[in-house]
Amino acid sequence: MRLDDRVAVGQSEAHLCSADDEARIGARVHIDAVEPFLALRADAAAAGFTLHVLSGFRSFERQLSIWNRKARGELALLDSQARPLDARAMSPAELVFAILRWSALPGASRHHWGTDIDVYDAAAKPAAYEVELIPAEVDPGGMFAPLHEWLDAHIAAGTARGFFRPYDRDRGGVAPERWHLSFAPVAAVFGQLMTPDLLRATIAASDIELKSTILDSLDEIHARFVVNVAKAPA
Repeated sequence: MRLDDRVAVGQSEAHLCSADDEARIGARVHIDAVEPFLALRADAAAAGFTLHVLSGFRSFERQLSIWNRKARGELALLDSQARPLDARAMSPAELVFAILRWSALPGASRHHWGTDIDVYDAAAKPAAYEVELIPAEVDPGGMFAPLHEWLDAHIAAGTARGFFRPYDRDRGGVAPERWHLSFAPVAAVFGQLMTPDLLRATIAASDIELKSTILDSLDEIHARFVVNVAKAPA
């Protein structure tokens, strides 16, 4: 597999920032996203927000662990309103698509690229509160809603330093994730590499739960949950 393909599916870390930059940001990200993120954080600070990254780069193995634990019922499985589901009551196909609503297929996560981050406003977080990344935190009235309203305005104006929301609304695939930002200039390059053939080879070689069901449905998964995202800003 080519290096670019390995990066795209989360099986290489050659594209990530230095340890010093990781310390500055609080997460590992693509080397080309470092300065744009720091500039966005400075803009947010000037507006009264403390922009923190909860999750940046995620390897294939880490995404695989999340997937397999959800498939085995060891992690919470949620519906579109973030209410618990019972995995034991589902068929294999129903379970695959329920997991995909909130968790990317290993190999197809945008977090593999280091271009995508989950963010929150640390200034608005109570000291004892653990961020969950759920709609109630970011919807109108939620503790992080003001930050995201500010981000919405800058994304719409083209002044968000190249970041946008790939999951800005419900397109019948991944649930809306207002906390999820993507650095468009680099993410667009990796997005072009995410073909069904690359994903098929990656999944076939893995120890993933529900493998046969995933492979049988891979074209639909690719169309609904991989490429079905907001258009990146020019």
